[in-house]
Amino acid sequence: MIEIQNKPLERCVVVALRLGDQTITQVQEYLDELSFLVETAGGVVIKRFVQHAAEINPKSYIGRGKAAEIAEYIVANEIDLVVFDDELKATQQRNLEAEFKVRVMDRTGLILDIFAAHARTAHSRLQVELAQYEYLLPRLAGMWTHLERQRGGIGMRGPGEREIETDRRVIHNRIAKLKKELAEVDAQFRVQRKNRYNCLRVSLVGYTNVGKSTIMNYLSGSDVLAENKLFATLDTTVRRIAAEGTRFLLSDTVGFIRKLPTQLVESFKSTLDEVREADLLLHVVDVSHPSFLEQMSSVQNILVEIGAGDKEQIVIFNKIDQYRNPERDPYDISEGADTQRTLDELQQMWFAKEDNRCIFVSAALGINMNALREMLFKRCAVH
Repeated sequence: MIEIQNKPLERCVVVALRLGDQTITQVQEYLDELSFLVETAGGVVIKRFVQHAAEINPKSYIGRGKAAEIAEYIVANEIDLVVFDDELKATQQRNLEAEFKVRVMDRTGLILDIFAAHARTAHSRLQVELAQYEYLLPRLAGMWTHLERQRGGIGMRGPGEREIETDRRVIHNRIAKLKKELAEVDAQFRVQRKNRYNCLRVSLVGYTNVGKSTIMNYLSGSDVLAENKLFATLDTTVRRIAAEGTRFLLSDTVGFIRKLPTQLVESFKSTLDEVREADLLLHVVDVSHPSFLEQMSSVQNILVEIGAGDKEQIVIFNKIDQYRNPERDPYDISEGADTQRTLDELQQMWFAKEDNRCIFVSAALGINMNALREMLFKRCAVH
């Protein structure tokens, strides 16, 4: 294993399928995100593999030739873990582990592992544990003998370490117990939220690692953890803000991500209720990200899924200090040109499109943050 700052990092390879009309640029951007997830979980990506295929192999996800190529690379380069950028079926995961002779994870398992590492409160730990068990349940066959051979590492946090829970009956009982405990906690949170009904509620939403916590800190004067990591914030933080004759509650919740595991959406129901019951959403976007439009779409899809798709929004395009103006024809109207415009062009386009319900800022440098504050207070005053 490689060691950075005296901490061993697992050597990983990441794998993606390029299906249909996906471009290689899109796939590489997906692998960029997957690599960031691996780094957040405590690994280092040594190699990327991409296979262009017409369809997914039902037995091993990728084709036999590509699997053999990866297996050969694993042996030659002492790889510890293989991570796929999609959710694998239980049979696919078992077949791949038999081929590779090392642990295999999918995107969902990796995200669950990061949530397990970042859960700080009893409530978030309950939510993550429930999601982990529901993910593991269909994968029990062959899972426990595998876990007996491996100790520690990415994907080994949480319930996977408990040897006594080795059959479906025990897992089902544990899931039932977790759901009961969460229902009791959710009931307490509902009472707390009812007590806030006389106060306007504003919720920060957005893709993970777009700067929501930094904006939260600026607007509320609080000190919420803000890191350049995926899912640095899991627990909901609520702050009461009162100034200029306006009062409202501002909440910061877990960030969204492409292909957010359904287990997490369900187990984090009470956390996402802060979003569902908000009067106004502040949708934070990392405008410097090359796929910010796709990230916005992912967030909107999740909002629709949890019943908050029709909420009033202010779109906050953050990180303008990191935006790099592209070299292109400014009159290009081809598909995807929205992500190839200068910052001035983007502002003009979005101001017109969103009817002045958007603003471009840099939370890290404080650029336009006073204007954001004024916009928010003005909007809250009319509610």
